[in-house]
Amino acid sequence: MPRKPKRPCSQPGCPELTHERFCDEHRKAEARRYERYQRNPNTAKRYGRAWKRIRDRYVAKNPLCEECKRNGKLTPVQEVHHILPLSRGGTHDESNLMSVCTPCHSSITAQDGDRWRRGRG
Repeated sequence: MPRKPKRPCSQPGCPELTHERFCDEHRKAEARRYERYQRNPNTAKRYGRAWKRIRDRYVAKNPLCEECKRNGKLTPVQEVHHILPLSRGGTHDESNLMSVCTPCHSSITAQDGDRWRRGRG
C-alpha cells in the first residue's frame, strides 16, 4: 500500500517535508517542549533509570509491534505502552506492558483520551 505524500513540517517557517507531524529536527524540540511545559511533573518522576531497564528487557523479549502483528504486519517496536496508565494505577509489570510502534501508540493514546485529546470538547 502506498504511503501518503509528505507534507510540510508543522513548525512555522520550516520548509522540510515529512510523513510525521514535525521534521526530525523539530520533532526533538517539540518533545523537549512537551516534557518541560505540558507533561505533568509527577509523571516524569515515574520514568527514571529503573523504567529504562524494564523497558529494555521488555523490548528484547518483544521486538515487534504487538498491534501491527495482530493485523499481519511486522513492524519493529519503537515504544512500550502501559495498558493501564500509571496515572490510573497501572504498574511497570510485564502484564501491563505492550510493545508498539509510534503510529500505533499515538492511536491507542488518542482512543484512551490521554495526551492528544486533553482540553478538547
